[in-house]
Amino acid sequence: MPTLGYGVFQVTKEECERCVLDALKAGYRLIDTAQSYFNEEEVGRAIKKSGVPREEIFLTTKVWLEHYGYENAKQSVLESLRKLQTDYLDLVLLHQPFGDAYGAWRALEDLYEDGKIKAIGISNFYVDRMVEFINFNRIKPMVNQMEVHIFNQQKQLMEYADKYNVQLEAWAPFGEGRGNTFENEVIKAIGEKYGKTTAQIMLRWNIQRGVVVIPKSTRFERMVENIDVFDFELTADDMNAISELDTATSSFFSHQEPAMVEWFVSMIEERKQNK
Repeated sequence: MPTLGYGVFQVTKEECERCVLDALKAGYRLIDTAQSYFNEEEVGRAIKKSGVPREEIFLTTKVWLEHYGYENAKQSVLESLRKLQTDYLDLVLLHQPFGDAYGAWRALEDLYEDGKIKAIGISNFYVDRMVEFINFNRIKPMVNQMEVHIFNQQKQLMEYADKYNVQLEAWAPFGEGRGNTFENEVIKAIGEKYGKTTAQIMLRWNIQRGVVVIPKSTRFERMVENIDVFDFELTADDMNAISELDTATSSFFSHQEPAMVEWFVSMIEERKQNK
């Protein structure tokens, strides 16, 4: 699994094919999409057009909540394979920790054993749910994709991920700029020392912690900038200075808030009614 990839969350259907082609041209070999992004078909077309051999690309998608449960999850992954124009997926994640996640996980286990999926994992499973899921399933999650950035460093989650040999992967590695991550004085000072942007410092910091990162941009020059983080190394002092920035709180929302759980339920019900 590459340590740095390209994510297509909030990349529109109109732009997605071009963006994935640009990312592959820039050198990215991990492409991260999801059923709920509604752009799997565009990702699949881009990979086909790129000329990059399929075996060189690490392709990830995620099962959405309304497809949880054994049969629904299994059929949804087969549909994702069709949309992505591939006969296997390198990684499939359960996108959220709600609903019949155990039934969906059994489907992923079977697809993994059938060779349709090379690795299986979870997303947005907080440390308690991750440890539970690891210990109450036949095959443990291999990856947990979470909000991880300078203000929400997930230190306890990392501790348990390391304990159980689960790869941590960061969505929103810049925190989408919330809290002025790009203007943070500590990050700027470190960047000036190496001649690197604040974005590059934030990506390098997570990579040195062993966290996979999947930054998103629709601009080719920014894609090139984001992947240019392997020609320098942060010192222990740099890493410690960034560690001090941790607030241990989400920049978005908590999946543990009852009102947020209700929001996910209402969204699923609304989509069922609109079908």
